[in-house]
Order: sequence, then structure tokens, then C-alpha cells
Amino acid sequence: MTEARLVRREGAVVEVLLDGPAHGPAIVLLPSLGRGAEDYAGVVPLLADAGLRCVRPEPRGIGRSEGAMVGLTLHDLAADVAAVIEAERLGPVLLVGHAFGNWVARVLLHDRPGQVRAIAILAAAITTEIAPEIRASINGSFDMSLSEAQRLWHLQRGYFAPGNDARVWLPGWHPPVARMQREATAATTERAWLRAAERVKLLYVAAAEDSISPPPSLEALQAAMGPKAALVVVPRAGHALLPEQPQATAKALIGFAQS
Repeated sequence: MTEARLVRREGAVVEVLLDGPAHGPAIVLLPSLGRGAEDYAGVVPLLADAGLRCVRPEPRGIGRSEGAMVGLTLHDLAADVAAVIEAERLGPVLLVGHAFGNWVARVLLHDRPGQVRAIAILAAAITTEIAPEIRASINGSFDMSLSEAQRLWHLQRGYFAPGNDARVWLPGWHPPVARMQREATAATTERAWLRAAERVKLLYVAAAEDSISPPPSLEALQAAMGPKAALVVVPRAGHALLPEQPQATAKALIGFAQS
């Protein structure tokens, strides 16, 4: 049964959802741009059954998480997650970031290396640059003034592999949160945090048909992230990944955690 708690730090309150054995190894799950902890709903039971303590901090502006929404950097968003790890006395965790969440995860590793034993990134952009035409579909997914058919077209082009049902992602979008996260990303001008696999083991779970973040080769991944990076490619999945292939995603994360 999911537990919900509030963690308070200076200037912010973070709602955190907890599942799995209380004393199991901790896995902290961060969602993608403008989306919340519910995106991991199909994966969490599988991780919990494998003995992992699943920890899902809600981003500011979602659920009961709140705090300033302007004037932030990725370091501020990472500090929200760090406060949860500290408050829950989790020790070094396996830190997982899906899409945008991978940038928060990598910044947290850079800022608080003692809190992270390993990192996994899901359908993640290696850099913070995205092709303009794909960004247009990302923007379209957030545009509630569009018709359902128009939003579905953007969701299908940007996030889902052909044949997978994009309707599951029609709800769950938080435009003010996405705006805050984009501004925080733009305000984070230093890049020392990008090479996360210099310090700890990193698993990149790539989606084979991802139009936003096409799977890199292992050589390109290690060149960008560092020598401790490993790669798993999940077939029949796009950038959404989690609702498309929850079992394959969970299998990759469980294997990485057990290694």
C-alpha cells in the first residue's frame, strides 16, 4: 500500500510516495517534464515485489509539493529530492530519472555524491538540446486548447512507438510545472554535472523508437557520460517508455539494482 508523506525544507514542501519493504534498498524515481509520480504506477509494483523501497518525490506544483516556481535552477530541484533522501534516512540510493528527470538526477549526483550509489536514466536526452520539430510536439502535448485529436497526434509523434496507445498520456500534464522546469534548466549554465558516469555506474534504459532521444551507441553514450555507462535498449517503446513497456523497464532496473 502506498504511503504519502510531506518533507519540508527551507522554501519548499515535497510530497513523497513510498512503496515496497520499509528496509529494502531504496530506488528514487523522478518523472519527466511537467508530469508526476503517477507515471511510475505500472513499474512500482514490480520493483516493490523485487524487494526495492520505491520513493517517488512529486515535483513542485504537483500534488502537495509546493515552493517557489520562478528563479530556480536544476540545483534547487535536485535539493528537493536530496531533502527527501535525508528525511527518509535512505542512505545511498539508486537514483532513476525519466526524460527531464534524468537532468535532476545527474545534478543531484553532482551536488550530493554521498546520497547516490548508482544512477539510471530512462529515455533520456544526453544533452539539454532537443530538435525544434520534436519540441513542437512536446509543446503540443501540453496545449490544452488543442482538440483531443490534435494532442493525440503530438503525443504519438513525440512520445509513443507506432501501435502503442498514446491515449494513456492524455491526462497528467502540468503546464506551469513544465514552464518552471524549463526555466530552471535554462538557468543552469554550468555543465560539470553532465558526465555522471565518471563517478558512479550508470544505466541508460533507451527506448528503441524514441523520436525525442534516439538510442545512442554505447560508444557515444560513454563519450558523453563517462566510462561507467551501460546501455539497455527496450524494443517497441518511444519516449514515454514507462506506460509502453513497464515490465521490460522494471526488469532492467531490477537487474541493475541487484548488480
